Amino acid sequence: MKKGVGGVAKRPVGIDELLERVRAGYERVEPREAYEAARAGDALLVDIRYAALRERDGLIPGALVVERNELEWRLDPQGSHRSPEATSHDLRVVVICNEGYASSLAVESLRRLGLRRATDLAGGFQAWRAAGLPVASE
Repeated sequence: MKKGVGGVAKRPVGIDELLERVRAGYERVEPREAYEAARAGDALLVDIRYAALRERDGLIPGALVVERNELEWRLDPQGSHRSPEATSHDLRVVVICNEGYASSLAVESLRRLGLRRATDLAGGFQAWRAAGLPVASE
């Protein structure tokens, strides 16, 4: 077992506990709230689902598509590979995956980059679609 601060052994953390810890650090948003915030220009929706899921299920109109393995590079306002939408560390970003699990871990990473208003969509794209919100074909 790895030694933590003060030489105390750190026990391994399972994914359920890790998600619980990560999510305790911010407030997740529901589909309707994300939709309204994006429409008002108060949030950037970022779809991190991989291509096969986008092709199968469709896209959220207006969402920035950034595959998960490029997320930090595209959203770091100081990065040389950032997307034009990555304008500041104060940007409210709502990360969307398929069901709302991978997006929580992505938010943790974005917050470490200083994107303090980063959050994710509870239930992911599937919750968006179930709420009857707009979906477009790819």
